Amino acid sequence: MNRIKIAITFGGCSEEHAISVKSAQEVAKNLDPDKYEPFYIGITKAGVWKLCDSLDTDWENGNCYPAILTPDRSVHGLLILEQNQFKAIHLDIIFPVLHGKLGEDGAIQGLFELSGIPYIGCDIPSSAICMDKSLAYIVARNAGITTPGFMTTEAGGHIDTGNLTYPLFVKPARSGSSFGVSKVCHKEELPHAINTAQKYDNKILIEEAVVGSEVGCAVLGNDNDLIVGEVDHIRLSHGFFRIHQEKNPECGSENSTVVVPADISDAARIRVQKTAKAVYRALGCRGLARVDLFLQEDGQVILNEVNTLPGMTSYSRYPKMMAAAGIPLSEVINKVVTLAMRG
Repeated sequence: MNRIKIAITFGGCSEEHAISVKSAQEVAKNLDPDKYEPFYIGITKAGVWKLCDSLDTDWENGNCYPAILTPDRSVHGLLILEQNQFKAIHLDIIFPVLHGKLGEDGAIQGLFELSGIPYIGCDIPSSAICMDKSLAYIVARNAGITTPGFMTTEAGGHIDTGNLTYPLFVKPARSGSSFGVSKVCHKEELPHAINTAQKYDNKILIEEAVVGSEVGCAVLGNDNDLIVGEVDHIRLSHGFFRIHQEKNPECGSENSTVVVPADISDAARIRVQKTAKAVYRALGCRGLARVDLFLQEDGQVILNEVNTLPGMTSYSRYPKMMAAAGIPLSEVINKVVTLAMRG
């Protein structure tokens, strides 16, 4: 039986480059060598594509070849520059283990669509909508899902928070892993928070803080055939969840602990999972995503955000939620590959 030629694409130009590399390393560890023939395509922070022999920490300086994913559907794969000659490598599927801008926002998914190669995860529209938190809120609200009160502003624009109630969170509208996020308790703090956010995006989201527990739900599947992992719960001592910005996240976070399964009632767990599925469908997600929510004391569930390619590191929430539901990462990979190849 021929092995499936799978391209693990990682790195990228976003602020989440380092996280992507760690996620890809974990995915590579969990690939069945009898089933898959992996091709490791690293994208440097400058946007240079390389086909690498391995996923070592120092992959950029290892044995790599210049590579491009061609939009020519007759090639259906990669072009590798080797000894001043281009060589074509046919690919069966692409797993974009990319986070943030140019990875989760629909940009690279457009290239995949042009290439005609099946790929894992959300398509162009759902990737773009989920990446822009304000657009995700608008679509979710229209589907009857509760969101925080919010507004958007452009960098350098007039700031008028209108009817929003403090405290507020100010964040880049199209970024992830809590980069550029600030909590604002007074109007005088807004300019500094907006300056911080605009380092990552010129569209800025200002939203009301929600009083409640931060919970998440891993979702896998297409359309009506969805699998959910165990719900998790973030216990915070102070501040907000930012484990990917810790110096050594593998050893934990200085202000948070992720509890899975979440210490909530069965009724609340069912409500969170049901809401996560509703969000996933409303936003057109496919393959996999992590839906982050707030659970209030009265049982109301409120959307926080959706990650269309959630972290896959050893300390990431998505694989832990799925593992707690009896689905190890190796099986998650098999399932998303099957979904993508079905079309």
